[in-house]
Amino acid sequence: MEQWANNEMKHLILLLACGAVGWAQSCDPQPGALNLARSGQATQSSVYSPSPSTDASKAIDGNTATSYYSYSCATTLSNQPAWWRLDLNRSMKVQSVIITNRQDCCPERLIGAQIKIGNSADGNNPLCGTIKDVSKARVTVCCNGMEGRYLSVTISDRNEYLTLCEVEVYGSEVSVKNEPSVCW
Repeated sequence: MEQWANNEMKHLILLLACGAVGWAQSCDPQPGALNLARSGQATQSSVYSPSPSTDASKAIDGNTATSYYSYSCATTLSNQPAWWRLDLNRSMKVQSVIITNRQDCCPERLIGAQIKIGNSADGNNPLCGTIKDVSKARVTVCCNGMEGRYLSVTISDRNEYLTLCEVEVYGSEVSVKNEPSVCW
């Protein structure tokens, strides 16, 4: 009986330790973290125009409403590729990207969207992640410190409307390594 209790205690400790490691590795932003997207400049492949104001800046306005009719979502026409791009104005180390998806209709349109981060303004940058699950309004993609000035969300495999109700970017500035001083 005592041996069984010792083994159970070891298993419990192992589970708690693994849970703590998983929690520590989460890419959710810390409370009070600065959303880097708010100071950036956004563009997109086209603007859906039958209703007012669906331009790219709507995805970084701080409004996380999930209804298209709240007029806070950026929406493109049905393009191939449909893309949205954010210029962070300087190179950043991106830990996570949180996308608020439309919920009043068609959240599945975002499936397959790729998030890329890098220093190429044309969007030809390394892949951070691909959206595969839209069962929740907020989708978090871990980028683990990828560096770049530009972040893009692209649906390239089909004609599609791209709707982003909010895009949040969390990370930090890339530190500039000081060159050694040369004395003459």
